[in-house]
Amino acid sequence: MLIKQGGKHAGLYIAVFFLGIALAFFQTADAYGREAQQQGPGVHGPHGGSHAQPITRGRVLDTRHGHNHRYPVHGHYVRTVPAGHRVVVHGGVNYYYHGGVWYRPWGPRFVVVGPPVGIVVPFLPPFYATVWVGAVPYYYANSVYYVSAPGGYAVVDPPQQGQVAGAPPPPADQAYVYPRQGQNERQQSDDKYACHKWAAGQTGFDPTQPPAGLGDSEIMQRRADYQRAMAACLEGRGYTVK
Repeated sequence: MLIKQGGKHAGLYIAVFFLGIALAFFQTADAYGREAQQQGPGVHGPHGGSHAQPITRGRVLDTRHGHNHRYPVHGHYVRTVPAGHRVVVHGGVNYYYHGGVWYRPWGPRFVVVGPPVGIVVPFLPPFYATVWVGAVPYYYANSVYYVSAPGGYAVVDPPQQGQVAGAPPPPADQAYVYPRQGQNERQQSDDKYACHKWAAGQTGFDPTQPPAGLGDSEIMQRRADYQRAMAACLEGRGYTVK
């Protein structure tokens, strides 16, 4: 009888012990969750990113420079990167680029990040705003600035507030291009870059690298020639340009 009672008491003590461990675990997890929620996506994680959160609803409207497009919040994660992405290696790290959004591995997932300065991509995002710094155009999208560079476009530091010129973007940046044949985002980017290279070669004028020593009227004329060549190339590839 004593053995049986002792066994009952021992079983009760064991149950209480494990119940205490479980309560401590849930209290710790709840405290961590509240801390992460208060700190938000800017808290750095093990891969230089942040305490990642799944992209379920968090998108922000980027209105800088009249850009007006929505992007996932930095620090949110996805299980797979969108189809049609490009992989760019920089500093021994793989970055995944799609539609103006940058990702990098974060454990078994991919976290939304800002790209490092100096990384080069072969084409600009499908939507961007042009900012003039003197005579040099900067291309802006999703809090990132790009300039023309060998092999495509390089990510650079933002221009200082006083450096941004008031000059309007060239006519080429004001054109509306419609994918008449249903070209996907990656195909549109590839076609725009190919037509840019072709138009620059045909006219001898690259609006991303305007030549020095030309008067304003001559630059405007060459830019107009470039715009016509760009439109002709895009229309030949199945786009409507207005």
